[in-house]
Amino acid sequence: MDLDPPQLFRLLGDATRLRCLALLAAEGELCVCELTFALGMVQPKVSRHLALLRAAGLVRDRREGLWVHYRLADDLPQWVRAALDAAVAGITGRDPYARDHARLTQMPNRPGAPCCA
Repeated sequence: MDLDPPQLFRLLGDATRLRCLALLAAEGELCVCELTFALGMVQPKVSRHLALLRAAGLVRDRREGLWVHYRLADDLPQWVRAALDAAVAGITGRDPYARDHARLTQMPNRPGAPCCA
């Protein structure tokens, strides 16, 4: 991973990417459909931000049929993990992050069910 501090903080400085990372940190792995539901955003916008996070090495993806699932990368350098953990700890309980998590818990037909909206 060739991520440097300015690049990491630019990635964290975008609200959509930070919201995605906060949800992934809390949930472990999420389908794109779960992220779009929780954030209340359209799939192309969320996917564009996830692609930037994937290109930087912050997240990994896997396909399962039609669905693409994302999770934080396991091999993050310690300084990146510490910065990400600190950012997530600082926003926990604040809106829109708390609202995103609450909305996710209300999602019908989450992956694993026959249909993913």
